[in-house]
Amino acid sequence: MSLAPRAVVVHRTTEYEELLARHGTHGQAEFFLASRGRSVREVAERHRRTRQALAAVSAAVPARWRRARVERSDLDRFLFAPGDVVVVAGQDGLVANTAKYLSGQPVVGIDTDPGRNTGVLVRHLPGDTGRLLRAAVGRGATTEELTMVEAVADDTQRLVALNEIYLGRPDHQTSRYRLELDGGRGGPAGPARAAAGGDGRSAGGAGHESDGAMAGEAQASSGVLVGTGTGATGWLRSLWRERGGGRPLPAPGEARLLWFVREAWSSPATGTSLVDGDLSAGRGLRLTVECDRLVAFGDGMESDALELTWGQSVRVGVSDTSLRLLV
Repeated sequence: MSLAPRAVVVHRTTEYEELLARHGTHGQAEFFLASRGRSVREVAERHRRTRQALAAVSAAVPARWRRARVERSDLDRFLFAPGDVVVVAGQDGLVANTAKYLSGQPVVGIDTDPGRNTGVLVRHLPGDTGRLLRAAVGRGATTEELTMVEAVADDTQRLVALNEIYLGRPDHQTSRYRLELDGGRGGPAGPARAAAGGDGRSAGGAGHESDGAMAGEAQASSGVLVGTGTGATGWLRSLWRERGGGRPLPAPGEARLLWFVREAWSSPATGTSLVDGDLSAGRGLRLTVECDRLVAFGDGMESDALELTWGQSVRVGVSDTSLRLLV
């Protein structure tokens, strides 16, 4: 006898719950907010609406199904099973936070606070939960495959993200590394071509090679951001606008990424010829660390990052994993 499907409801603590955890009582939280010109009433009301929505989601899970519930801070310790149906109840960002821990499970995005959320990824209301869960295990489900980005280090550490991956120093000091483009998944990195445009990158100045035998370009910058079409509504878009929007932004389901070097610094030892570009499936951006420590983290989750040290390399490109979002 086969096991019944399992619905995993992902949520996060509300601002009101965080205030109570910090200050102990409703009265102390009210005093704290009042001292900063805010009212606890609005925060408590949003908490009430969120809890009401979560109760409606839980009640809509079919009676014979198994169920589990996981809070955002516990995602890195939760084991998702291949047959799970994942219900993300919250904001768009919570879907991105969850996506990196999945491997093809269908995802239902439920908006717990309509009118405040953008609703790009949490597209449905709590009342739709039951219908969507049944569709997810039947043949009537319509899903959208959203492209993800992955970073794979030379010591086999791997990180995937739905919006973007950032590589740089965690203390926001200058990141030092060597950057190059390569054309084959898993293959050896080859020297970046010098011509701008056709190789998926733009030239911003003269490149420098401290060692002629080494490929790529030594850089000093504020880090590197590589993002997807889903991430093109956030951090990636701000950098894209900063650079004049010369390349078209990728669509969420398109197997193409954009990458940008933040504030590259030109010096006798560092260059600025590799500052932005796009990566199609099979193309990679390889970064080799030339300082004591860099990190790579996805979708703002700095607590779950790849740790990289001097001489290590990491390759970033289109992930084989995508997010299956019910539409």
